[in-house]
Amino acid sequence: MKVRSSVFASLILILEVVGVAVFLRGFFPVPVKSSLSSKSRLADLPLEPLTGSPPNSSRIPQPLFQRVVIMLVDALRDDFVLGANGRMNMPYTRHLVEKGSTLSFVAKARPPTVTMPRIKALTTGSIPGFIDVVMNLNSPALLEDNIIWQAKTAGKKMIFYGDDTWIRLFPKHFMEYDGTTSFFVSDYTEVDNNVTRHLDSTLKRDDWDILILHYLGLDHIGHISGPHSSLIQPKLLEMDDILKKIHGALISKEAEGSLPYLLVLCGDHGMSETGSHGGSSEPEVNTPLVLISPAFKRKVGMETPGEVEQVDLTPTLALSLGLPISQNSVGRVIPGVLEESSLRDQLRFLHLNGHQLSCLLKDSIPDNQKERSFEQYRVAEKAHGSWMKRYLEGNTSEVLTNMGKKVLKQYLDALAAMNAALSKQLGKYDMYSMIAGMVFVFQLLLVLLLAMPEALSGAATVDLPLISTLLSLPFYLLCLLLASIHVLVCTSAESSCYFCNLSWGVVFAAIAFSSATSCLLLSKITRRLSLGPKINGTSSSSEWSLSELDVLLLAGTAGHTLSLAASSFVEEEHQTWYFLLNTLCLAVFQDVCRKYFREKSHSAADEEDYILPSKDCTPSGYPKAEIYSEKWLALATPPFTLLCCRLLRSLNQTGVQWAHLPDVGHWLNSSEHKVVLSLLAAFCLVLIYFLVQRRCSLVSKVALALGLLGVYSYRAAVGNVSFPWQRSVRNMSKGTVEARFVYVFVLGILFTGTKDLLRSQIITADSKLKNRGLWEIYSGLVLLVSLLFRAHNLPVLCCCLLVQTLMAQFIWKKLHYDAAQTTIMHYWFGQAFFFFQGNSNNISTLDISVGFVGLDSYVEAPAIFLTALSTYAGPLLWACHLVCYLSSERDRSPVAIGHGCYCLAVLRSVPAAAYIVLVTVLRYHLFIWSVFSPKLLYEAMHLLLTAAVCLVFNAMEQSSRTS
Repeated sequence: MKVRSSVFASLILILEVVGVAVFLRGFFPVPVKSSLSSKSRLADLPLEPLTGSPPNSSRIPQPLFQRVVIMLVDALRDDFVLGANGRMNMPYTRHLVEKGSTLSFVAKARPPTVTMPRIKALTTGSIPGFIDVVMNLNSPALLEDNIIWQAKTAGKKMIFYGDDTWIRLFPKHFMEYDGTTSFFVSDYTEVDNNVTRHLDSTLKRDDWDILILHYLGLDHIGHISGPHSSLIQPKLLEMDDILKKIHGALISKEAEGSLPYLLVLCGDHGMSETGSHGGSSEPEVNTPLVLISPAFKRKVGMETPGEVEQVDLTPTLALSLGLPISQNSVGRVIPGVLEESSLRDQLRFLHLNGHQLSCLLKDSIPDNQKERSFEQYRVAEKAHGSWMKRYLEGNTSEVLTNMGKKVLKQYLDALAAMNAALSKQLGKYDMYSMIAGMVFVFQLLLVLLLAMPEALSGAATVDLPLISTLLSLPFYLLCLLLASIHVLVCTSAESSCYFCNLSWGVVFAAIAFSSATSCLLLSKITRRLSLGPKINGTSSSSEWSLSELDVLLLAGTAGHTLSLAASSFVEEEHQTWYFLLNTLCLAVFQDVCRKYFREKSHSAADEEDYILPSKDCTPSGYPKAEIYSEKWLALATPPFTLLCCRLLRSLNQTGVQWAHLPDVGHWLNSSEHKVVLSLLAAFCLVLIYFLVQRRCSLVSKVALALGLLGVYSYRAAVGNVSFPWQRSVRNMSKGTVEARFVYVFVLGILFTGTKDLLRSQIITADSKLKNRGLWEIYSGLVLLVSLLFRAHNLPVLCCCLLVQTLMAQFIWKKLHYDAAQTTIMHYWFGQAFFFFQGNSNNISTLDISVGFVGLDSYVEAPAIFLTALSTYAGPLLWACHLVCYLSSERDRSPVAIGHGCYCLAVLRSVPAAAYIVLVTVLRYHLFIWSVFSPKLLYEAMHLLLTAAVCLVFNAMEQSSRTS
């Protein structure tokens, strides 16, 4: 059965997406939801150790605090409070830190530094995985053991105001609550006022035990304008005033002889230098933790804050309130909180924490008896029993005190060791699903590579011997073998596997498909060996002669794939693409020089190749002066592209190592250079119009002009740029009306282009109408991207369009590059422009503020679509331009479109497959979570994008063949 290459490539990509999904299902397993019976209870707590006789009792020390107020400020970085500017940002808080009864720490948050995973970490004490980044959009109820459930079970009355993620995670846990959405980042005022308006009445009441406040305004300001915005300090002063109000109310309510209060100021995560979060850089993981209570010693001056894990707050709060520690907590109690307790109580607190960690260690590590940390805990527990025996005998000597302090240190060392051992067991992988997905993807990749000679031949078809494959003996033997392996794995697996829970019908279909693919591979290999140097009746030398440019493109693509084996190359992947793009420009410049200077002596017929095609006249109708001007424009295109790339590199610092350094984008966004940014944005929008409107109809040209004017109006409304007549920034708004004005024209242009495209396919086979429809859809996409891009990023879009225009007009067309070469160049440019936008393989560079352009409130589907479109605008624009360019080339056959689709599929499949193998091999290395997990999700998104583009390729090839 013969299949067109574009259809075959599209089918392979869709199946690869399924394979990657299976792999991700094993790598990011759905969290196990504990039943109520598996949660910690007071009755299950261990007895107090005692040597030489039965254990003493199940005595639990009295709670340390009566009331707890947790003030969580989203995206509160440690330097906002504890840094050099802390006195200006939060003067009252800083005064308490320096001279009050407080304990202050730098709390380290584990990646992913996103709100919902951090809330889970603070309440359960466990370390969430990167799958929680996806679940952050729609948080389900948390059924895992957590301190909120423990407090509710113990009869504690809780009140919550703030981020509604808490309400979704803990439904029916709070006796009173009021939630605000955390995703509408354009609002940084009302979102906090809705929390503060409840404070006066709540602080006067005595009917609650725990008050939780989650303020979102600071995080929203960071997403909008970054950590150095002029809006940051006023917001921090506002938070400082709120903390002062709460502290004063707690002091006034303190009664003689009652237990003291505890006021906790903390952040869920920090804020990167671009204002986002999600990654593992220092500004993102370092948060302040300030504990305020009269139970602590008063300080006499500023002390260097210690470092703790953010999850350490969970066991500390649990023991301080007389609650059991959450079953899955990996945190250690903060010793400073226990200092004023008796030595017996301190040892008992540490014993309870150690017992909980040792139980978790038993469940996580089968051979836990060999763990050094487990043995340390046993030694400390035995020493604790000896100390208790002497204590109960009435021994009050200093020797007993010193012995108690020694046991205390043994417990702390054991807790630290168990915490480290548990941290190594972060991921519980479904290896069966991971291996199945990896094998599936590799089978498809090998089929894609083996079919390449046929797919890129003149016929652009692939021969698939499906009937003979399904009727062959190896197919049935493989089915039996894989079915036996499946039964063996499912009956011997210690933990549940996703595939083992599927119905036999689905499993058999997967086994049959894998067996058929393996037989197809064997058939392709056998055929290739039997044909030898002949492919479709032609010699390999004529089909596969490689030019210098071909060698560069293939070596560069393969080299990039190999470079991903190192985490540093993943973190700084943009450097690889910048290098490859610069090398490509030099190679293209060499080809241009060779054409225009080494072929001067060619005949007049050859000279006509220099001339650009025209609608009105033949090539021979061009004047000689114009021919030479075109020659010099062609010569100038590669150096100009190099210059654009160099300027764009300076616009946005990305990666990990140098992301904190100032760049041109920071300089443009400063208030002192607003006029420069306004002029630059206006110039870019005008240039974008002239570059895009050339192939559009009159109606689309008018709509495009009005839409770009609306883009500038939107940026002026939100305060990024200004009109000449604007004298004040006090009239800033959310720009909702202006953005919706642009959306109207985007939809209008897309509708016009789709109408022309459908007319060319259904009513009349008009290639000009089809090309115009494609370019109009492309121009509508450009208008939408220009709205979503921040003002300082408009030069990226402008350079993208300019390079596309020059390369198409003077390089790809004039040098007669084939579809495969053009496709690989588009792919390289698309990857480079992904990083020119300021993106990286770190979640923290994801700009979620664009998901709310033109929205009054949070709507999930449009927000996700707009965020994804803005993030992948670079690769998407270059892929769409490739479709339009190959479709509009009159001198190319429909086969060229199929070749382009096939090359694009191979380019995206190779790194995806390499990544899956790499992640499987390195799954137990901790750095994989902060470096490789986001990249794996990016690769999955790129595969989906490429599959969609290839489907468009397929439709274009079909229409070209028909016409």
